Amino acid sequence: MKVTLVIMAAGLGSRYGGSKQVDGIGPNNEILMEYSIYDALRAGFNKVVFIIKPEMEELMERICGNYLRKRTALDGTPVEVAYAFQDFSSVPDFYHIPVERTKPFGTVHALLCAAQAVHEPFCVINADDYYGIDAYRTIYQELTALPESGRGTMVGYLLKNTASLHGTVSRGVCAVADGKLQSVREALKIQLYPDGTLKDLAEDRTLSPDTVVSMNFWGFTPSIFPALNAYFENFLRTEAGENVKAECLLPVMVGHELDTGRMEVSVLHSADRWFGMTYHEDRDRVAEELKKLHDSGAYPITLKG
Repeated sequence: MKVTLVIMAAGLGSRYGGSKQVDGIGPNNEILMEYSIYDALRAGFNKVVFIIKPEMEELMERICGNYLRKRTALDGTPVEVAYAFQDFSSVPDFYHIPVERTKPFGTVHALLCAAQAVHEPFCVINADDYYGIDAYRTIYQELTALPESGRGTMVGYLLKNTASLHGTVSRGVCAVADGKLQSVREALKIQLYPDGTLKDLAEDRTLSPDTVVSMNFWGFTPSIFPALNAYFENFLRTEAGENVKAECLLPVMVGHELDTGRMEVSVLHSADRWFGMTYHEDRDRVAEELKKLHDSGAYPITLKG
């Protein structure tokens, strides 16, 4: 059975202050998405789709594509590699793109750009997050059992393990009951304080450290793409307008599908800890965590062997 890992890597990384997607941060200069790929392949995934800016293709082929094409998946088949490009050429003609806009339209737009490359159950992730091997094993099992339509899945993480002391973060705050996602609310300015307090500054509310949040670790079948397209077109007609920073976000779209009753989403839990880089100041901590994982034997000396 073909199961695909979709990696969203077209973001500009503006808060990080550079291209964090290709920042060699592991002890042997590994980038974060290499850990995602390594973990996904040993969990059973056998196809990788990179969503990138068109000008990144040569770089991504050199960093990941070349060696991935030589790898064999757990089922004995060659690993399949594909690229999808997130740019303005995929935006419907009815929408006039503001001259000042330079950023892509967010994660819904990103995933839509991969529609022609994805024809099987898939997991979609951020390129600049570390999710852990257990998360991939867990979601792989769920993906192989999903019906063709009406169901999705996600791996949830605790808010206290996903915030940064170096500035605010955006998280999909989830309400969960009996293992099912009830709602998801995008909190755009969550601040972690040194005493462990967490606050949603945009709405002036305190958040529990054990709040379940989405880190864009979603699992779907290809039936999600028509819903993504309809949602994105509505976003362009209603919210985007002349706002050069407006983003169409995947957690919000999933929340909409839940509200309309068109989708049910299971919430999975991982024994591994998430970590990632939102700000450049996060880099040293992430590098230290990765070194610990290598030293413990969780990863080999080189991920490309």
